[in-house]
Order: sequence, then structure tokens, then C-alpha cells
Amino acid sequence: MTYYLIAGERSGDLHGANLIRGIRQYDPAANCRAYGGEQMEAAGAVMVRHYREMAFMGFLEVVKNLGTIRRILHECQADLLAHRPDALILIDYAGFNLRMARFAKQHGIRVFYYISPKVWAWNQRRALKIKANVDRLFTILPFETEFFATYDYKVDYVGNPLLDALADFKPDPAFRAKSGLGEQPIIALLPGSRHQEITSILPIMLQTTRQFPDYQFVVGTVSNLPDKLYSDLLADYPTVKQVDDAAYDLLQVATAALVTSGTATLETALLNIPQVVCYKTTGISYAIAKRLIAVPFISLVNLIADREVVKELIQNDLTPTRAALELKAILPGNPGRTVQLAGYASVQQKMGDPGASERAGRLMVEALQESI
Repeated sequence: MTYYLIAGERSGDLHGANLIRGIRQYDPAANCRAYGGEQMEAAGAVMVRHYREMAFMGFLEVVKNLGTIRRILHECQADLLAHRPDALILIDYAGFNLRMARFAKQHGIRVFYYISPKVWAWNQRRALKIKANVDRLFTILPFETEFFATYDYKVDYVGNPLLDALADFKPDPAFRAKSGLGEQPIIALLPGSRHQEITSILPIMLQTTRQFPDYQFVVGTVSNLPDKLYSDLLADYPTVKQVDDAAYDLLQVATAALVTSGTATLETALLNIPQVVCYKTTGISYAIAKRLIAVPFISLVNLIADREVVKELIQNDLTPTRAALELKAILPGNPGRTVQLAGYASVQQKMGDPGASERAGRLMVEALQESI
């Protein structure tokens, strides 16, 4: 059977790749075509467009790039009809993918959604659009089942694919030596995977480093962004090192971390590394978001726990002084570290077991086979 997958950012590429492998356990001859990245391509998908051309963050950035987004949307719709897959599989990326869901539904193409858009966070009535246009929704967060039930929409909770990625992760015992990292304790800086995240958040993280002379700071960079973006920002911080596409290895040797809000906050928690969550966007985007957001937290860790486990420094609260204060609270010897690690244990219990990609793949293949 044929599958058309769409992911609009780095984490979606990772989960899409694992999903393709899950599908092929039950449909070995699966033919996959994708909007995604290197990881989906490595899993065997024919790549149509890279997600870096589609990753716009914040309301203002989206508005500024509406022309580009519309052009890519129309190209995607034409390509979908040209290949008419057995199923369109959408991975998060709500603004684009909800439009693709409606288009596919109108043209008689079966629609699966893997990793629900965060409709529970803002504009919750978008859940009705999902119900109308998505044949099967496969969710990865435990609280989503109850949320969609309020709209009389039954979903398939398959567990979280991050557990799969972490189960497959094998730490490199020579990572420190290969990366030129000495024995001094490490604090990881994970500033995100989008250009705007790096320029808005990494400078504040870097300013924070000056207050911790007993630690070495290491930035987790990503290869889908230009090296110059990082080198320009790191020019005034010669002692700060960087490692490329090695976030798990970096966290594995880290004592603590400053992490931009997103999937990485949950990955950090599942690896049991105390963290401070950071987020900053344009003033206009933040003002709009603040009016729309319907949940009390922005980090997945706190949302799953349904309480504050990790400190969130958002917008004007994200300063070098505040970041340093909260970071000190979770370093060894401080009670905040013990409290946060105990909170992680409750989050991990709620998450369940690995196998999300395999479970989702099996359910998708079974659904298509039943419709033949």
C-alpha cells in the first residue's frame, strides 16, 4: 500500500521515520512519499520537500510568510492528487496539516493523524475540524483521550514515540573524548531547532553561562541550520563548546540543562536531567498567544504532570539573572534537584511503555486492510 506523510519540523521528521518503520513491520512493501527530512528519507520515504522550507514559528512569522506557505500548500495538494495514496498521514504541524486533511477528505483520500495538533492548548474548537476530516487520530499524550472525548470523538492512544527513540538510543562511551569535553561537569544548552528560536533564546542562555565558572557549557546544535548562525552568537563565548545532532549523548553526560520549550523538554525529563524551560518569541506573537492559550503550562513535562515540575521562564521572565537563579536551584546539593527528579518519576509513570510507533503502524495497516 502507499502512504503519504507530512511533517513540518524536526521532531515530526523523527517520529515520521519511526512510524514508517512501524508500518513496514506489518506492510513490508509499503511505499512512502513524504514532506519531511533526513530521518524519514533514511527510513525509506521518497522526499518531496524538506521541512526547513516550512518551519515558521510564531504568529508574526506565519503572517509574513503566508505567500510561501500557500504556494507550498498548493504544490502539496497537487502532488497528493498526482499520487493518490491509500492514506495521508499527518504528523502534528496543525496550520498546514489541518488544511491538507480537509483537502484529502474532499477528494476521497483516507486521512490518519499521528501526533495530534495541540488543539487542547488554544482554539479548542479545532477539535471539531479534526473530527470532521480525520478518519483516525493516533494520540501520544495521556490526557488527550479525555480531551477529545468531550467532543464525542474516540481516539487511539498509542503511547509516546519518544519512548521508542530513547529505547533505541545507545550512549556513546567515547562521546566526551570525541567532542573535546573534559571532566568538568556539563550544563547542556538546547536552544531549539528553528532559526527564530536560536536568535531569540540562545543569546540569553549564553549570557547565563558567565555565572557558572565551575561548569562547562555545551550547545546542542542541529545540522539543518547554518553553522554561521551559531558561530556568530558564540563568538564572544570562547569557552562554550558545541556538538551537532547529538542531543541525547549530550544530555546523557550533562548535570543539568537549559531547554527551549518543545519536544526537547520531555526528552530531557525522560533522560532524567534536571532542566529549566525557556521560551521567547516576538512581542506581537507573545501578546496574541497569551490571549489564546487555554492551558496553564507550555512545557509537555508540566502538562503531563498537571502541575509544575519544571520551572518555565517565558518571554520577559527569561533573563540571564532569572535563568541563573533557577539553574542553581537544580544543581547537585540543592533541594530543587531532588524535587524535580521526583516529579519526573510521576511523568514517566504516566507515559507508559515504548512501542508507540509499532502500535500506530499496526493500527494504520489494519484499518487500510479492513477497507479493501
